[in-house]
Amino acid sequence: MTSTVNVDAYSNALVVLGTASIVVPLLRRAGVSAILAYLGAGALLGPFGLGAFARSFPPLYWVTITDAANIAGISELGVVFLLFLIGLELPFHRLATMRSLVFGLGGLQILLTAAAIAGVVAAAGRAAPVAVIVGLCLSLSSTAIVIELLASQERLMTGAGRAAFSVLLAQDLAIVPLLLFVSTFATGGKTSAFANLASALVQAAVAIAVIIAAGRFMLRPLFRLTATLQPRELFVAAVLFVIVGAGVIAEQAHLPMALGAFVAGLLLAETEFTKAIQTAIEPFKGLLLGIFFFTIGMSIDVRELAREPVWLGVVILGLIALKAAIVILLARLFRLSWSSGVEAGAVLAPGGEFAFVGMSAATAVGLIEASFANFILALTAVTMAFIPLLSSVTQRLLAWSKSAKRVDPELLVRPATAARHAVVVGYGRVGKVVCSLLARHSIPHIAVDRNPIEVARDRREGHNVYYGNAADPEFLRACGVMEAAGVVVTIQEPKTIDDIVAHLRALRPDLLIVSRARDAEHARRLYQAGATDAVPETVEASLQLSEAFLVGLGVPMGAAIATVHEKRDEFRRLLRQAAQGGGRPAP
Repeated sequence: MTSTVNVDAYSNALVVLGTASIVVPLLRRAGVSAILAYLGAGALLGPFGLGAFARSFPPLYWVTITDAANIAGISELGVVFLLFLIGLELPFHRLATMRSLVFGLGGLQILLTAAAIAGVVAAAGRAAPVAVIVGLCLSLSSTAIVIELLASQERLMTGAGRAAFSVLLAQDLAIVPLLLFVSTFATGGKTSAFANLASALVQAAVAIAVIIAAGRFMLRPLFRLTATLQPRELFVAAVLFVIVGAGVIAEQAHLPMALGAFVAGLLLAETEFTKAIQTAIEPFKGLLLGIFFFTIGMSIDVRELAREPVWLGVVILGLIALKAAIVILLARLFRLSWSSGVEAGAVLAPGGEFAFVGMSAATAVGLIEASFANFILALTAVTMAFIPLLSSVTQRLLAWSKSAKRVDPELLVRPATAARHAVVVGYGRVGKVVCSLLARHSIPHIAVDRNPIEVARDRREGHNVYYGNAADPEFLRACGVMEAAGVVVTIQEPKTIDDIVAHLRALRPDLLIVSRARDAEHARRLYQAGATDAVPETVEASLQLSEAFLVGLGVPMGAAIATVHEKRDEFRRLLRQAAQGGGRPAP
């Protein structure tokens, strides 16, 4: 009997799923980001990589993809899910507060960058329609990589994060006119172009209105119904239905599916189901987004990289420099700091995934020849791979430049000490609590910290804290440790704590030294280094939990506290014995 199984589809699915479950985790363990891992795997296993040799060496058929069209449909869902999650985290009221950055900063970035690049392309001898399309495609940045990068660094809410997100949102909206330009240039004729443009804008407005109207009246009842039912799969199905349904409505109006999903996310951001939806969709989003970048990697023609490596390198540097300069200047125009502008420029300067959509559409209708499109796609993919590196280098340079600037006068104040005072190393949350208790008992004290920004701010608010590195013996002398009654170390870094305790004990064999410790093993090392007492975070947390639980179970408060104190003394005794004997602390 003849098999009806689509072997091509299943073999391609095996390659993609094998990449997601085997190749990417191995590369992540080696320190490579997931997005770059997917891009590299797509380029290696795609039709321009090992897939090109599948006919000559048939076993490669099962570990490569020979036709990118076989998985192109599902890959687009990755960006759809990403934009839905972005909308879910951005309620309408927050979007309204960002409108000047979205339509001002973002709109100007697109127009100025597209115009500059189009001018260069036109000067190189390309036709005006081709120059405009290439300019628009290369003016875009990678929403997926930049958002994921900023979110992982917890920088989305910083000045640079808000600026980058605003520009990316404007660029996502610009996909609509980009695709319209492609279709109107393909039809030819100015009258039909303007008519098509007007018709498409009307369709877009109607589609968004339909999504908003349906969302206002249907989304809350839908999720209330599915949330009350026991099987969690029904809630997940409702989420997928909303995402795909909104995307299909947008696609029927010749809009990107991602834009429809984004609007649906905005609507759901106003409901009580936001967190539950984020949890339900996260596994799907990660896999589909990975497939999307895998397909982008498959679009990279390695031959283009090898054909003109010098010319390609020059164009890459020129594109990054041009786009970064425009973003930085516009950021200053909109009264953002230099550092925010530079950080945003670094992550927005490379190309983006929607350039593949635009160039593919232009190639499909014959506006751009395949060889030139392949060059642009290779350029875009390579610059996208540079985004994490550009972000890291930029942050390091900004940190260095800030440290090299004129020192805040508050940081130059030397510690004013008194005999038998206490020294608190670290003025974070723990250090502030310790200082407040010392003040309550009228014990003279000073605090030191090495965070210049926090120290300057705290001193202006009247706190007795000084800037400096407590791991430096000379600074410890300046803090008066030779006359101090004791030192308490409240910072978190184990290696720095070890150094401070060792220096303190070398300076003063009789000094009271109480230090925070990461765990029991760290506390043992501190006792060996000479700490008078070490407080392991893990042990102390277990004691506090035990005390609260005993009291909650009905044990009298005094008895519970006494039991906990006895256990604390037992831990301290065991740790000191382990430190003296050189062994490991008892559990």
